[in-house]
Amino acid sequence: MQYRRFGRTELQMPVFSCGGMRYQHSWKDVPQWQIPRKNQQNLEATIRRAVDLGIHHIETARGYGTSEIQLGKILPQLPRDQIIVQTKVSPSPDAHEFRQTVEQSLKNLRLDYVDLLGLHGINTPEILQQSLRPGGCLDIARQMQQQGKVRFVGFSTHALTWLIQETIETGQFDYVNLHWYYIFQENWPAIAAAWRHDMGVFIISPADKGGHLYSPPQTLVDLCRPLSPMVFNDLFCLSHPQVHTLSLGAAQPSDFDEHLKTLALLERAEEILPPILERLEQVAIARLGSDWLRTWQVGLPTPENTPGNINIPVILWLRNLLEAFDMHEYGQARYNLLGSGGHWFPGRKADNLSAVDLSQCIAQSPHADKIPALLADADRRLGGKTVERLSQS
Repeated sequence: MQYRRFGRTELQMPVFSCGGMRYQHSWKDVPQWQIPRKNQQNLEATIRRAVDLGIHHIETARGYGTSEIQLGKILPQLPRDQIIVQTKVSPSPDAHEFRQTVEQSLKNLRLDYVDLLGLHGINTPEILQQSLRPGGCLDIARQMQQQGKVRFVGFSTHALTWLIQETIETGQFDYVNLHWYYIFQENWPAIAAAWRHDMGVFIISPADKGGHLYSPPQTLVDLCRPLSPMVFNDLFCLSHPQVHTLSLGAAQPSDFDEHLKTLALLERAEEILPPILERLEQVAIARLGSDWLRTWQVGLPTPENTPGNINIPVILWLRNLLEAFDMHEYGQARYNLLGSGGHWFPGRKADNLSAVDLSQCIAQSPHADKIPALLADADRRLGGKTVERLSQS
């Protein structure tokens, strides 16, 4: 394993972290006795494999159902000073409720403290303001830090880049969990801001949300050779020193195996990556056109400024991935989350275009004349059953 300094926390963070979103028994809280023995054994085997590999950062959240309580069966058996434990708790308008929830997380994990506590889901300006107000959740987190129950405080986010930057620029957080990987590079300015503030940078779900790379389309497999798409994406992310760790949402012990191939390649990233990046870019240009790739995001409205709350930028992005790399499974899963993702994945699908007039909101786009047809095409090719939660996508 390789390690990087996790910003001003000074923690030696493994470049891979063991994320706790895919191995738990249930997304709802259930009593320990209702958790099947086989599931608990798999979780414990996954954690032990991670630690044996040097992946001593174990990350979860109060919102991950039984993940915390199941981890509570194994974490006390590990040397506490040799593991880094992170949990995340959603901010609440009621700071007392937030404190109670953090205390419940500690009880579930059977730990006296967590190394990293993340305010989970600073996705809107209102949540940020609510968290930062005097007596709010950040103040509670700092009080718990003084009490020795929390070592460092950060935040996780699915927000637009400008809001992530604004949150970082407050200077109030020690680290950030955010999305950034090959198919989604828009958050680079936020990573650069975190670097300036000497914050830890944790990349959320590069193997799953970064393209369903456990089951990639054949086109992507061919373009990434001699690497697998998963190893390519890992290497792409970790070739940037501003990135400290990638979350591997392992569902079983063997899920680490492919990622580990990246470690021996890190010193050769400047040699290995350019030919693959060139192939990916050339195929995208051939299938989408250089003008579109350069300008498709210009002048697009946010969902709240779009009739029908349609998330035009996300839908066009997903269509780009479908056209360029045949990423149908990934695009369909993400597209059908629109409308049920709340502030984690805002906006709606383009399944009712005949009822809205988009002409005014897209007037600033150089592609205004063709965007409605592209949205209709995306809906035809990606539409289907509604996805109820982020874990399904």
